[in-house]
Amino acid sequence: MIPAKRYFTIGEVADLCGVKPHVLRYWEQEFTQLRPMKRRGNRRYYQHHEVLMIRRIRDLLYDQGFTISGARNKIQELMQSERDKSRHGEVLLDGVEVIEFADSRLEDFVDSAMLTSDDEQPSAWERVRQELGEIRQLLSEDL
Repeated sequence: MIPAKRYFTIGEVADLCGVKPHVLRYWEQEFTQLRPMKRRGNRRYYQHHEVLMIRRIRDLLYDQGFTISGARNKIQELMQSERDKSRHGEVLLDGVEVIEFADSRLEDFVDSAMLTSDDEQPSAWERVRQELGEIRQLLSEDL
């Protein structure tokens, strides 16, 4: 679990990702996507998305057996795929794709108990579903 902080020092990132600080500095040279902010004395400050990227790189290199070059190519493919998905209106949250269901499929998952029976007003769940549908519509109009 990554703490809810805006910036992380290289030591914190090393602990969170299970690699040594010198490995992180080396990966910055090999993976152009890693660009931590540098402040006084060249101190590095990583953001949440960079910690996730480092974890992905570590997984590719250490767990899946990719070479540096292969991991670099795989990261580029993944980033291009995410850009393509975002251009087509698909939503990504922290690298996890949110699958959109057609309204008819979504209805299968809405339990009739979620609707209030006495005054026929929509329940909180139904209002959330309606609002999400409106947001999806607004986002698709912007493309």
